[in-house]
Amino acid sequence: MEGWLGDHGGRSAGGVVCRLDVARGGSGVVRRWLTGLCLLVASAVVVAAPAVRAIALFKDRAMLEINGVQRLLKAGETTPEGVKLIASDSKGAVLEIGGKRVPLGLSQHIAANFAAAEFAEVRIPRGEQGHHFVGGSINGHSVRFMVDTGATTIAMSSVDAERLGLPWRSGRRGAASTASGVAEARALTLATVSIGPITLHEIPATVVTGAYPMSILLGNSFLAKVEMTEEGGVMVLRQKY
Repeated sequence: MEGWLGDHGGRSAGGVVCRLDVARGGSGVVRRWLTGLCLLVASAVVVAAPAVRAIALFKDRAMLEINGVQRLLKAGETTPEGVKLIASDSKGAVLEIGGKRVPLGLSQHIAANFAAAEFAEVRIPRGEQGHHFVGGSINGHSVRFMVDTGATTIAMSSVDAERLGLPWRSGRRGAASTASGVAEARALTLATVSIGPITLHEIPATVVTGAYPMSILLGNSFLAKVEMTEEGGVMVLRQKY
């Protein structure tokens, strides 16, 4: 459970894609990785911050060491050093430091001086049959999305909902139009939806009874909350902190 929450200068602030280790003087080395088809980048500004280490992470609670002092935080609480816990689970946390939200993963840390990202960005090249596919997660479970700007919400089949352990049967009843006609559907809310460094909470979704849609559709209940543009066939999603 113990780990360091890592430096976040000049990075996508997601903890798994881009990393900048910042020395005391502010210099560093950027390491970028491609995750699936996504290239995740970020623009950074320098912000003074306390040194933070994660001792243990739980659902909406975190044991942090801040400037050598241990603090147990619940989501929404702020320490005397100005570190606020926005959300957390066993895999990572989102802190707010100096007005900037910083997503952090386990085995990382925040140094006393770091550059916090102003925004997180995901680039999704056009793929199969002209569609944009991207890896992500729903409630911490890995999924593959197909971007669908015509879908009102995130939409998935009941087969996918079962695989993800979603309580879809208790959702509000409704109907959805499919290629084979009208099908029974249930409406529910997803606790977290992530694509690279972008994480959104409490996102409406629709579960269609049966095996369709074949791909989980990334609809406007997610897309409307981020800035979306297209550059030469590459879809760009951007979230400001």
